[in-house]
Amino acid sequence: MRLLQFTAVKLTLCLICGILIGYYLRPPLPLSFSIVFVSIILLGIIFVNNKKAPSLLFGILTGFLTIAIGIFSLSLSESKNIGQHYSQQLSEENRLFTLKIREVLKPNSYSDRYVVHIKSMDSLQVSGKVLLNITADSSVRSLMADDEIVIFTNLQTIHPPLNPHQFNYKKYLSNIGIEHQVKLARDEYYVKPHATTTLFGMAYKIRDRIIKKLKKENFGAEELGVIQALLLGQRNEITPEIDADYKEAGAYHILALSGLHIGILLGLLHFILRPLEFLPKGRTIKLVVIVLLLWAFALLAGLSASNLRATTMFTFVAYALYLNRPTSHFNILALSLFFILLLLDPLLIFQVGFQLSYAAVFAIVWIYPLLQRLWTPQYWFTKKGWELVSVSIAAQLGVLPISLYYFHQFPGLFLVSSLLILPFLTFILGFGILVIVLSLTNSLPSVLVTIYDTVIRWMNSIIGLVARQENFLFRNISFDAIQLILSYGIIITMVLVFIKASYQRVIVFLVIILCFQAYVLNIRHLTQNKESLVIGHIARNSGIIHQSGQKITVFAHDPKATTRMASDYAIAQNTIELEHRPIINSYLIGGKRMVILDSTNMELPINYEVSTLVLTQSPKINFERLLDSISPKIVIADGSNYRSYIELWKATCYKKQLPFHYTGEKGAFLFEW
Repeated sequence: MRLLQFTAVKLTLCLICGILIGYYLRPPLPLSFSIVFVSIILLGIIFVNNKKAPSLLFGILTGFLTIAIGIFSLSLSESKNIGQHYSQQLSEENRLFTLKIREVLKPNSYSDRYVVHIKSMDSLQVSGKVLLNITADSSVRSLMADDEIVIFTNLQTIHPPLNPHQFNYKKYLSNIGIEHQVKLARDEYYVKPHATTTLFGMAYKIRDRIIKKLKKENFGAEELGVIQALLLGQRNEITPEIDADYKEAGAYHILALSGLHIGILLGLLHFILRPLEFLPKGRTIKLVVIVLLLWAFALLAGLSASNLRATTMFTFVAYALYLNRPTSHFNILALSLFFILLLLDPLLIFQVGFQLSYAAVFAIVWIYPLLQRLWTPQYWFTKKGWELVSVSIAAQLGVLPISLYYFHQFPGLFLVSSLLILPFLTFILGFGILVIVLSLTNSLPSVLVTIYDTVIRWMNSIIGLVARQENFLFRNISFDAIQLILSYGIIITMVLVFIKASYQRVIVFLVIILCFQAYVLNIRHLTQNKESLVIGHIARNSGIIHQSGQKITVFAHDPKATTRMASDYAIAQNTIELEHRPIINSYLIGGKRMVILDSTNMELPINYEVSTLVLTQSPKINFERLLDSISPKIVIADGSNYRSYIELWKATCYKKQLPFHYTGEKGAFLFEW
């Protein structure tokens, strides 16, 4: 089946191209609007002059208009183009803000975190989202969705990562419309006694009430955490052990309430409500009931962003099932993607969950029927098992490149996890909804609690058993954007060859494989000839990474403190050997001497011309006299030093017109030679 024969698919691809162009080129809003306007005029002229049948030129201009709309929608989503956005009036001075809690995030060890909407700034009515961090304090009630607070402060920018190849939290927040953050203590805000109620606040209160009811039942702590994640999208109370087990078993998607759960719920409702089809207009009634129940579940689960996205997508899927035409599935999925990106938020395309959801669903719709043709089992049990295996393989093929690109690991036992867990997930979801309803009405029998708690415990035990097979978990896989694109090219051409083998398709398939192999070999060749040294930033610690070809040596006082930084760097640089050593006080970099002074070793190598001076562990030195004696070209201070010392060193270097680099402000320092 040729995907590009569907108009909705072609238009959606054009829209995605437009969004990507707008994202990377960032054209000004007037230019984006002008492109759309000119495209509409040209399309109108072609349509008027050729009314009988769409011409090739008409199709090309339609695609160009859709690309222009994608560029324009991306431009509209930028804060600088939103008229009442707070950033238009922002200054460095403290301002009086009124904030409304939109979403309660998972807290960390130090603070409770929220996504908030700015309602006003001083006397101005403004819009926009910021990240709110409030110092954790168990003696004070945490804020809830729809709460409104008043604060007098200034907004802080969100800084990019300080070490190379680390997760870019600033970019992640920017892609969901958040550019600034606020940090407060518990006594630095005032909660307004009366706040307006929104649908999101109602959903949060419903979910909070359900959680309080479930906590009164006799569920185990680990089991209750999983129940909250599966049914309510609340992962705050999942224990670190359970969290790690699900990740390593390749089953973490089970805990993230998203497309998988909504899809299973849709299938369950489609089966349970089948008797409605015997009524007059029964199929239409069934569609309406299913859509209403899907959105009721979304409300039950708190209307999170991922849940809203998944429910919207499967609302379109429900309509595709209603039409009952196989070719309509691609059209409906493409239309759902088109309208979600256009109407909800074009930046959704850059979110990992969004990419994984649509990649999995498109792969299942496309590849699953092909796998079913390979074998038609005679027995019911074998047939259902093969269907489950087919769905798992199709979904894994769809998400594999994205998973490797973002997470750099592959669970070799994903099929085992799917075969053991997914058959029971329908029961867990359906039975769980019954448990919630009975709990809300105070009529939940203890025997049902015991049964459900036991099933969840069994599931956790199975996942834990799979997770302990560490030899089947492939970690630290280097995989970049080029490999991502080429791997999807391999998968798509492989499926096309499977559908209908031809000389041209086989040649294209083999050429893309050769391109992938050539690219990997080129990366390895470049790595073998590379040498670099990185002075990283670690709070209260020191870490230096030296790369020589495919070997990385990490110099540190505390090797555990450098684990994350070294791992991220090793994956990105496609290295295969990692070694830890204690820090020494002198290195030769490209023929020039770098000296490290710390609180225990303040002796300088004699008879050496020092090019770079690195200060760690807050050495007590006469800094000005030291500079006069060795005359370095640059001074570097890492995150292990006291801030008061850093300010003094910075001032001294400024006075002597000597470059000073503090890793806590400017990020890691990189030498390459």
